[in-house]
Amino acid sequence: MTPHRPAGSGPHSGPASAGSGSGRSRSGAPRPAPPHDDHRRTFPQLAPARSDDGRFAATWWGNAWVEALEDTALDPARLARGRAYAATGHVDAITVTPGRVVAYVHGSRPRPYRAEIRLRVLGDEDWERFLDAAAARPDHIAALLDKDVPHALAAVADLLPSPGDLIPDCSCPDHGYPCKHAAALCYQAARLLDEDPFVLFLMRGRGEQEILAALGHRNAARSAAETTAQPPRMPTVPAREALAAAPAPLPALPPPLPAPAHPGRPPMYPEDPDAPDPLALELLATEAAARAHAFLTTGHDPVAALTPWQDAVRLAAAHPGSGLTASTRALYRDLAAALDRTPADLARAVAAWRQGGIAGLTVLEEPWDPPAGPFDRARPALIAADFAHFRPWRNRLSTRSLQLRYGRDGLWYGYESDPDREDWWPRGTPDADPVGALAGLLGR
Repeated sequence: MTPHRPAGSGPHSGPASAGSGSGRSRSGAPRPAPPHDDHRRTFPQLAPARSDDGRFAATWWGNAWVEALEDTALDPARLARGRAYAATGHVDAITVTPGRVVAYVHGSRPRPYRAEIRLRVLGDEDWERFLDAAAARPDHIAALLDKDVPHALAAVADLLPSPGDLIPDCSCPDHGYPCKHAAALCYQAARLLDEDPFVLFLMRGRGEQEILAALGHRNAARSAAETTAQPPRMPTVPAREALAAAPAPLPALPPPLPAPAHPGRPPMYPEDPDAPDPLALELLATEAAARAHAFLTTGHDPVAALTPWQDAVRLAAAHPGSGLTASTRALYRDLAAALDRTPADLARAVAAWRQGGIAGLTVLEEPWDPPAGPFDRARPALIAADFAHFRPWRNRLSTRSLQLRYGRDGLWYGYESDPDREDWWPRGTPDADPVGALAGLLGR
């Protein structure tokens, strides 16, 4: 796949229009019409970057792309050279196809190098979840048409790359990960994402027209269903009867409306530098709706008894991305700071919560002295299974890199650490049998 290089283009050529979506670009210049091949887009060489703060991306999703590159890179010096190459126009026309971004990048030699960034294409199930979530909310569709990406929508199918998702390659002899040419391409790709987020969707496997057509079909089907659906007739009481001053007893009030099957969806909160973080607002509104729905239908608030720390861990554990995407890293950072914890503390607690809920979090944070019984029988059982090197301390049995913790619920919880580091992280599935918990920890 060889991207077309316009005549006269080079590392110092003049500005060119970037993007091939409909409408106008953020700068006000007309965009060319979408190409016939919806799965291949070639963007002319971008003008040199002129940012006062040195950033290549202006949108939150463009910055997430840059963060994924920088978190993956093994050599900061190569990254710095790549930024300089991108800023001074060394990257030629960029071609984007599903799972691949390709361009020729000019280096110190006369002949440019072919640089490439690969990333995983989403499967059909991921796309179905994304399209269903987008079609369910008119504000999401409006945001996409306006070349904006709501945080919640991006998290539905993990559209944004996390560290390790971007795989660089280049024809140059440098084996850096990435080399400066691939890094330059990645930085310039972030500018394309700023201009048109449908470029990100194409990288993940589907073109703009394909997505818009699928959303149109879903929207039409939803509108037809809403038109034909008839609301249930509710008994009524005439106002004159309810307000009559006659001594006769007032008629009975109609029964309350039935509870909805699902919690309502929160509104979309636009980004504003002077307003709270829209992701935090959407998360809190979603939580409030879910708790209100649970209380309405069951009479019980499932999280009322949790401490602020336990509730923060629950919130983080329920949010897609596991703290890897830019949005969830911000969530982890803010939740941890509000409770005087570190993001690493929160990430470890989230792993414990996903392992065993509030019981798993208790096992992580509270060592205790179990009574005689199952705990005392654990070491002989491990020895009989050829695991003879576990040493006891309170409710824990440890080797240099493996640990079993006995919970107050009678289950054994597995933990791992680098040898002799005492940096224990929850792993595996809790089990009433210590040998079973250890086998799950070891993948047997």
